[in-house]
Order: sequence, then structure tokens, then C-alpha cells
Amino acid sequence: MAAPTTETSVCPSQPEEPIHSPAHLDGVAYLYGHPLLNSLSPSLHQTVYNALGLNWQQIPLSSVYGTSATYPPPYTRSPPIQTFLASIKANPKFVGSSVTMPHKVAIMPHLDDLTEHARQAGACNTIFIRQDPSTGARCYVGTNTDCDGIREALLQNSPDPSRFRDRPALIIGGGGTARTAIYVMRRWLGSSRIYIVNRDAAEVAAIMAEDRARNPDPTAQAPLIHVTDPEEAARLESPAAIVSGIPNYPPKTPEELSARAVVKSFLGSAAEASQQDGVILEMCYHPVPWTEIAQMASTAGWKVILGSEALIWQGLEQARLWTGQDVIRIPGVVDAVKAVVNGSVAERAAHMKKASSVL
Repeated sequence: MAAPTTETSVCPSQPEEPIHSPAHLDGVAYLYGHPLLNSLSPSLHQTVYNALGLNWQQIPLSSVYGTSATYPPPYTRSPPIQTFLASIKANPKFVGSSVTMPHKVAIMPHLDDLTEHARQAGACNTIFIRQDPSTGARCYVGTNTDCDGIREALLQNSPDPSRFRDRPALIIGGGGTARTAIYVMRRWLGSSRIYIVNRDAAEVAAIMAEDRARNPDPTAQAPLIHVTDPEEAARLESPAAIVSGIPNYPPKTPEELSARAVVKSFLGSAAEASQQDGVILEMCYHPVPWTEIAQMASTAGWKVILGSEALIWQGLEQARLWTGQDVIRIPGVVDAVKAVVNGSVAERAAHMKKASSVL
């Protein structure tokens, strides 16, 4: 697990968001973090609650206030971790919480327990309640449903998931998504080795150091291999699965350009497109779902899976933990959630396209 970090500093002028628990609700979940300007989590969960007939709501603990001619607009900051935890523990209506930046790592030492998902990913994106059957005591547990999101996005959208086993995988990036993807590739995909491509060598070194601390026996896990040379990438066995976890910005610095060249080498060329049998999960879906890397991969013959798929499956796992119901097996729930999320993503993409055409 990564060492706990301090919460991201915020401008003192940013007001703190109050923790509301409306009296008319039977259950309240929270989205804890800031800023939360683009989160689809509340609408995803409301879709589930409506389908189950639950008088519940997920409330974001950061909101836009005032007006601004620039982006992003002003936003409130979420309460400190101690304040937040004291509030939810005192609230009998609390059912669970999503946790996002800047609290994903910092909150971990303050929870009663952590699942293996949270420990291996080095971050907590979900809090759920585990009740002691003998005493009735409520235990506040941290987990990471991004593991479920990445796993299901890959397995549900791959022509033949068995092709992942005993073949290499590739991770693009060096942040939380990379750490989560490593765990998924080892535990569920059966990857033989995992290549990492990232602009920042120090971030990759940190991932590898954390991994050695968690898994001291190198022979028990698929090894991590930092690849920095396009020619080396061309010689290596092609990955069967790729997870890209970087923003959709054109590379500019020498380090970014070098990393992009390595990615291109791994993807191959359009001439080789008919020979590709791999998939790439592009986790970046905002502001547009189709990124430069997605286009490169598609041109080279890779099947592209949009990041909204991972969002959907991680949210459904959160709903299962909070409601205690196997929501995926309830007729209509998955389709309703997909319609809401995919519709929102498409609407945002259309808005961005229209805005860019005006400029």
C-alpha cells in the first residue's frame, strides 16, 4: 500500500461543503472528494435506486458556487477526513460512499478495515458497511471497485477473454489506474508479464518499489517491465490487453514524445491491423470518449473499449455492496445504467465538438 499522503491543499477562499442528510430520504450515500464537476456517479446510482424502488440518493460533497468566466468554475471543498468519518458514523441512514481525489489514499489508515482490492491497488474508492452478526457493530470498510470496473470492462467486451492468459499485457501511465490494472492483469487475466510505458520514470520506479513491498516473491507474480525504447517494444511479444490511464493531451515534452513513440511501436501499424487480436481499454472518457490513443489503436487493428464501461461496472459493484442486492442480475438494471452513462458521455462529447467548432 502506498504511504498515506496529505490531502490536497485548497485555496482558503473555497468554502467547505456541508454534509447534508435530507430527512425525506431513507438512505444516503456520498461522493467524497473535490472538485466533482464532471462526475457521473450520482446519476448512475440514482438509476439503480430508482430501479430497486429505494428512496436513496448519492450526494456530492463538492459543488459549484458563484459564477466564473473561466473553467473550472469555483467549487466547494469536501470536509476533512476526520469530519467526514465522524458524520457518517453518526448517521444511521448512511449506506456507503464513493471516494475520489484527493482522499483515495489519505483515507485508508482511518478506516476499520481494507479489502485485498484496496491494499493491492494502493487506494480506496469505496466505503461500505460490514455489520458484525453477533454484536451488530458497524465496520467501515474500504475497497477499490475500480478493480471490478477494469476487469469487467475487459472481460465483458473481449471476443475471447481466454486469449489474455499467459500472454503479456501493457499499461500506459503511472498513476492509480496503473496500479489497479496491474492487480487485475495478474489476478483475473493471467498475464505472463506486464509492460509499463510512462513519461515519468520516477512514477514507474515508485510503482515497482510498492509492488516489491506488497509482493516480496518476484516469482509468484507476473513481472513488471518498464519499456522506454520503441525498438525494444517492437522486439517484445505483443500484449493481448492494454489499459491506458493518461489524459488525452497531445505529447509535447521530450519524455511525452518518447513514451508516445513506445506506445505506437507496441500498437503496430495499419498494415498489421488484420493480424491484431488484442483489446485496449481507454480509461479517459472525458471530455471526449474517443482519444488520440484510441484512434491510433483502432487504426492499427485493436478493439477499443471505452472507459465509460469501467465506470459502469465499478458503479454496479458499489451498488451491490451498499444495497446488499445482486444488482447485475436484476432484469433491466444494467441496461438502464448503461443508457444513462453512455447517453451522458455522448451528450458531453457532442457539446465539446460543437464548442470547438465555434472557436
